[in-house]
Amino acid sequence: MTHLLEGKNAIIYGGSGHIGSAVARTFAREGACVFLVGRTQQTLRQAADEITARGGRAHYAALDTLDEQAVQQHARSVVEQVGSIDVAFNLTTRGDVQGTRLLEMDAEDFLRPTLTGLRSNFVTARACARHMVERGSGVLLMLTSGSGPAWTPPEVWAMGGTGPADAATESFMRYLASEVGPRGVRVNCLWTAGVVFEGDPLHAAKEMLNNMSMLRKRPTVDEVAETAAFLASDRGSGITASIVNVTSGITAL
Repeated sequence: MTHLLEGKNAIIYGGSGHIGSAVARTFAREGACVFLVGRTQQTLRQAADEITARGGRAHYAALDTLDEQAVQQHARSVVEQVGSIDVAFNLTTRGDVQGTRLLEMDAEDFLRPTLTGLRSNFVTARACARHMVERGSGVLLMLTSGSGPAWTPPEVWAMGGTGPADAATESFMRYLASEVGPRGVRVNCLWTAGVVFEGDPLHAAKEMLNNMSMLRKRPTVDEVAETAAFLASDRGSGITASIVNVTSGITAL
């Protein structure tokens, strides 16, 4: 049976996090050679070792995705090593502060997720897209919580700067897709919220998300990873400048 990502090389920024490591495992299972990027070498090594123990191919590099030179150098090294970057997925954290109402929030806490998230997505996507357009193919993926449209009632959960940060990333995704699309590169975003992962404490806000969900459950990391693998594959070749909703119906497009 042909694997979805057979022969593809994928960079996972934030590759040792809960979602990032799940995406990396799924991509590797589907035949991709994965390059895990993050700040902590130990956790990256653990994630890469788990993949190789299962028969997959994984490499890792510790760097800050806000560092333009480091990201560009790493992208060049991947191309030199394996010949191409076919997929890049940014799953890095933004430093969101939630639970504080906007009227009580510090400006730095409010702006941090927008400034950090937008810079990280821009720096990584630009570095990879430059190589992708030369080859005439590639897929760039981003992730937000789907809070941009202000769907969460304030009495349920004070989202802080999360919504504006999501909206900024999604706007950048569309503009980038328009620019690189004619050169064979697709750019998409996944919505997810309240993701379930092993060891996650079930506190009140996330139980509320269960009740708000059309499916009466929160999405799992495996569901996010499987959706990302489809979008990254040739089977998703007609999809660009789009948001795929992986929230279990917590919100609707």
